[in-house]
Amino acid sequence: VQLQAYGGGLVQAGGSLRLSCAASGRTFSNYVMAWFRQAPGKEREFVAAVIWSGGSTYYKDYLKGRFTISRDSAKNTVYLQMNSLKPEDTAVYYCAAKYGTTWAPLYSGMGYWGYWGKGTLVTVSS
Repeated sequence: VQLQAYGGGLVQAGGSLRLSCAASGRTFSNYVMAWFRQAPGKEREFVAAVIWSGGSTYYKDYLKGRFTISRDSAKNTVYLQMNSLKPEDTAVYYCAAKYGTTWAPLYSGMGYWGYWGKGTLVTVSS
Protein backbone atom coordinates (compact mmCIF):
# COMPACT_ATOMS: atom_id res chain seq x y z
CA VAL A 1 0.00 0.00 0.00
CA GLN A 2 1.28 3.43 -0.95
CA LEU A 3 -0.29 6.62 0.24
CA GLN A 4 0.66 10.02 -1.08
CA ALA A 5 -0.80 13.09 0.59
CA TYR A 6 -0.68 16.46 -1.09
CA GLY A 7 -2.47 19.77 -1.22
CA GLY A 8 -1.03 21.46 1.84
CA GLY A 9 0.12 25.04 1.86
CA LEU A 10 -0.21 28.43 3.44
CA VAL A 11 -3.70 29.83 3.94
CA GLN A 12 -5.12 32.73 5.90
CA ALA A 13 -7.39 32.16 8.85
CA GLY A 14 -10.95 31.70 7.68
CA GLY A 15 -9.84 30.21 4.39
CA SER A 16 -10.26 26.74 2.96
CA LEU A 17 -7.97 24.01 1.72
CA ARG A 18 -8.52 20.57 0.26
CA LEU A 19 -6.04 17.82 0.91
CA SER A 20 -5.81 14.75 -1.27
CA CYS A 21 -4.43 11.30 -0.57
CA ALA A 22 -3.70 9.13 -3.58
CA ALA A 23 -3.83 5.47 -2.62
CA SER A 24 -2.30 2.65 -4.63
CA GLY A 25 -1.05 -0.88 -4.31
CA ARG A 26 -4.28 -2.77 -3.86
CA THR A 27 -8.04 -2.57 -3.92
CA PHE A 28 -9.23 -0.45 -1.03
CA SER A 29 -12.81 -1.63 -0.79
CA ASN A 30 -11.95 -3.47 2.46
CA TYR A 31 -10.07 -0.60 4.03
CA VAL A 32 -10.74 2.34 6.28
CA MET A 33 -8.94 5.53 5.35
CA ALA A 34 -8.14 8.38 7.70
CA TRP A 35 -6.46 11.69 8.20
CA PHE A 36 -4.34 12.46 11.22
CA ARG A 37 -2.43 15.62 12.02
CA GLN A 38 0.53 16.59 14.11
CA ALA A 39 1.05 20.14 15.25
CA PRO A 40 4.50 21.38 16.32
CA GLY A 41 5.38 20.01 19.72
CA LYS A 42 2.22 17.92 19.98
CA GLU A 43 1.27 14.32 19.49
CA ARG A 44 -0.31 13.11 16.29
CA GLU A 45 -4.08 13.18 16.57
CA PHE A 46 -6.99 11.70 14.70
CA VAL A 47 -8.90 14.03 12.39
CA ALA A 48 -11.38 12.01 10.35
CA ALA A 49 -11.98 8.60 8.80
CA VAL A 50 -14.03 7.09 6.03
CA ILE A 51 -14.96 3.48 5.43
CA TRP A 52 -14.15 2.94 1.79
CA SER A 53 -17.02 0.58 1.18
CA GLY A 54 -20.18 2.52 1.88
CA GLY A 55 -18.56 5.85 2.66
CA SER A 56 -19.49 6.18 6.35
CA THR A 57 -17.51 8.98 7.97
CA TYR A 58 -16.22 9.72 11.46
CA TYR A 59 -14.67 12.85 12.90
CA LYS A 60 -12.81 14.26 15.85
CA ASP A 61 -15.71 15.87 17.66
CA TYR A 62 -14.54 19.45 17.60
CA LEU A 63 -13.63 19.30 13.90
CA LYS A 64 -16.97 18.05 12.71
CA GLY A 65 -18.72 20.77 10.77
CA ARG A 66 -15.53 22.40 9.51
CA PHE A 67 -13.78 19.36 8.03
CA THR A 68 -15.24 16.87 5.58
CA ILE A 69 -13.65 13.60 4.54
CA SER A 70 -14.65 11.84 1.35
CA ARG A 71 -13.32 9.30 -1.13
CA ASP A 72 -13.44 8.87 -4.86
CA SER A 73 -13.33 5.19 -5.71
CA ALA A 74 -12.69 5.82 -9.39
CA LYS A 75 -9.58 7.84 -8.57
CA ASN A 76 -8.53 5.83 -5.50
CA THR A 77 -8.24 9.12 -3.69
CA VAL A 78 -9.33 10.33 -0.28
CA TYR A 79 -9.98 14.01 0.35
CA LEU A 80 -10.09 16.25 3.37
CA GLN A 81 -11.97 19.48 2.79
CA MET A 82 -11.06 21.99 5.48
CA ASN A 83 -13.11 25.15 5.88
CA SER A 84 -12.99 28.10 8.27
CA LEU A 85 -9.40 27.28 9.03
CA LYS A 86 -7.85 28.53 12.25
CA PRO A 87 -4.20 29.04 13.21
CA GLU A 88 -4.53 26.06 15.55
CA ASP A 89 -5.19 23.87 12.52
CA THR A 90 -1.56 24.38 11.53
CA ALA A 91 0.01 20.93 11.39
CA VAL A 92 1.44 18.24 9.20
CA TYR A 93 -1.48 16.20 7.92
CA TYR A 94 -1.03 12.48 7.33
CA CYS A 95 -3.09 10.01 5.38
CA ALA A 96 -3.45 6.53 6.87
CA ALA A 97 -5.11 3.23 6.02
CA LYS A 98 -6.14 0.13 7.94
CA TYR A 99 -7.68 -3.10 6.82
CA GLY A 100 -11.29 -3.46 7.83
CA THR A 101 -14.81 -2.37 7.07
CA THR A 102 -16.03 -1.17 10.44
CA TRP A 103 -15.34 1.68 12.82
CA ALA A 104 -14.83 1.84 16.56
CA PRO A 105 -13.81 4.90 18.58
CA LEU A 106 -10.61 3.17 19.63
CA TYR A 107 -9.44 3.31 16.01
CA SER A 108 -8.70 6.98 16.57
CA GLY A 109 -5.46 5.74 18.10
CA MET A 110 -2.42 5.69 15.85
CA GLY A 111 -1.51 2.11 16.65
CA TYR A 112 -4.38 0.63 14.67
CA TRP A 113 -3.22 2.05 11.36
CA GLY A 114 -0.85 -0.09 9.38
CA TYR A 115 -0.15 2.21 6.48
CA TRP A 116 0.93 5.83 6.50
CA GLY A 117 1.82 8.33 3.86
CA LYS A 118 4.27 11.17 4.15
CA GLY A 119 2.59 14.23 5.51
CA THR A 120 1.66 17.47 3.90
CA LEU A 121 2.13 20.72 5.79
CA VAL A 122 -0.79 23.05 6.37
CA THR A 123 0.02 26.48 7.76
CA VAL A 124 -2.80 28.82 8.75
CA SER A 125 -1.76 32.41 9.29
CA SER A 126 -3.66 34.76 11.58
